Amino acid sequence: MEQQATVPRPFAPAPVDVERAEAALIEHYPRLVRLAYLVLPPALGRNRRVLTAHALVQRALPRNRSADSEPVLPAPREAGGSPGDAGYAYVRQRVLRAALDAGRPRGRWQLPRPGQLPPLLPQVWGLRLFPRSGGADELALDQALAALSGPARAAYVLRELELPDDRDVRRLLAAAGAEDPDAALAEAGRLRVPAGSRDVSLLESVEFDPCSLQARPTDLMRRRQHARAALAALAAAVVCGTLLGLPGDGWGSGSAAAPSYARNEAAQQALDPARLTRAAPDAWKRADRLGFAGWPARGDRTGDKDLLRRALAVWARPGRTVQVTATPGTPSGPAAGPPQLLYAGEVDSAVVVLFHDGLRAVRYAESRNGDTGSAALDFARTDAADGGSAAALVLGRTDGNVRYLTAPWVTTAAARDLLEPTAAPEPLHRDADGVTDPLPSPAASGDCRRWTALQLGGHLVTDLAELVPARLTAGAPAAPHDVTTAAERAGWAHTACHLATNRGQGVRAVNSWRFATQALPGAGGTAEWFCTRAETWRGAGSRVLAQFQVPGARAGAPGTVVARAEDSPVCGGREPYVLAGVLWKSRAGTWYALAAGGGDLASVTATGGVRGSAPGPVLAVPARQGARTELTARLKDGRKIAALR
Repeated sequence: MEQQATVPRPFAPAPVDVERAEAALIEHYPRLVRLAYLVLPPALGRNRRVLTAHALVQRALPRNRSADSEPVLPAPREAGGSPGDAGYAYVRQRVLRAALDAGRPRGRWQLPRPGQLPPLLPQVWGLRLFPRSGGADELALDQALAALSGPARAAYVLRELELPDDRDVRRLLAAAGAEDPDAALAEAGRLRVPAGSRDVSLLESVEFDPCSLQARPTDLMRRRQHARAALAALAAAVVCGTLLGLPGDGWGSGSAAAPSYARNEAAQQALDPARLTRAAPDAWKRADRLGFAGWPARGDRTGDKDLLRRALAVWARPGRTVQVTATPGTPSGPAAGPPQLLYAGEVDSAVVVLFHDGLRAVRYAESRNGDTGSAALDFARTDAADGGSAAALVLGRTDGNVRYLTAPWVTTAAARDLLEPTAAPEPLHRDADGVTDPLPSPAASGDCRRWTALQLGGHLVTDLAELVPARLTAGAPAAPHDVTTAAERAGWAHTACHLATNRGQGVRAVNSWRFATQALPGAGGTAEWFCTRAETWRGAGSRVLAQFQVPGARAGAPGTVVARAEDSPVCGGREPYVLAGVLWKSRAGTWYALAAGGGDLASVTATGGVRGSAPGPVLAVPARQGARTELTARLKDGRKIAALR
């Protein structure tokens, strides 16, 4: 029997010189800072966690030329380190120990530990720094991590990002000073991980990257009240007065840029509730095109200036307790001028205000009892919205249900289960402001036993865990249209469950196109080929799925995904064609390589493990089980295309 070579695990203490530790710190600095940020207690706030994480990593180098008092543990499992990288293992252990110390309770007369004090370096004045916002799954995971103890949080992070073996995690926790590593691992194992983290760890997203940051100002009103701010303003005035008297192109009247402390008139007006834009009730009837700009202000709190002032102030400068979410590609900065008011009123247990600034829809929510400590702020892109994509906005979510505010031109609303294409839609009640009754949200369900969509007149939309529901269409990419026929609803019944992969991606519309039907060999019936394309508001990040549906499948059974692509124009308006293939076994036990294309295809060719060609858009060639083949097609205009993979 052939013996496998083994690499000894370097658990024994070994000296680490400062040059080697410094090299490891510089090479793996983003990884170490992410580890410190995730383990630090969430009570510090995101801004202080970012600065403290950087400070702990920068202080992790040994003070002497070498350090041999701490054990060297295994390096990470990824390509960023190697099992023999003792320098990284040493620095990682020191960072982990400092981060755990920051979360330990302090006695009454006990001096604070380094991680419990504001960091000396780095320091940022006048700005709050925090990682970019992720999607709904990242937010759920962040809340779940906040509920864990410090050692359990460290155990979960180490297991996901560093050491897949629980034995290694246990030994590293013990070396870092954790009191009960076994209890920490057990607590981490009970964490409910969001469904989106099955393939790639959510901990590797931008939500938990303290090296890719956003900046916001601190409380400007409070800063102006401090004597230090007054002295700084006086010093700035003296400097400006001196420079005004200097010759040349200083800050004189000919300079294009105003001083950095000059106020922006439009930004000041954006904080005044009296300057909010309000559309007339029938403005949408006279508009050149339907969109959010034609929505009137609705709700029973549109005249509450205190509420509107709070909402505008939080939008301009959200505090550290405000939960801010934004769809990918959506800026979360303040309004450039007075926005448009769409809604202000009470929704279940919250008070909600909806704004629109031409580019974004913004939702502000606070507790109904007036507690602003748990306020939330949501952003979603809405530029160039039309009558179908501007048909509704999400007002609130409670207990797995969602309420919508519908557009003023919507005359009927109903709930439709996409998995039951033959069932009639269920009428949905709306109040005088266009607010719907609670509707089960498919975004809150982990299974796919039912997928409830919202039928608004002729438009069909669905909740994908965002502020703006995604519009569902059918037909060829050159002219997608609303889902109206029984065949189109049957196609969506096989596609609906695949919508879960697009949650929180800023999706504007999803089109399902049955691009081919194919008679299967051996009298196997007729199979259907579908292409599903999800397009985003930002114009990038599209997702394409090619599906194969065998004949006789029950209604609601998901189609088999045979190929997929991201950021590809295939199956869209720019490239309205697609080619995909699959290995299929007949009832007689014979394997075939099947291929089908949509668009102006003149022929399809298979090469590699399977060879054959056929005129037209479909191909069926006998093949071996597990055979690999390359598929190409030639369009009628002579161009050659490759199949999706």
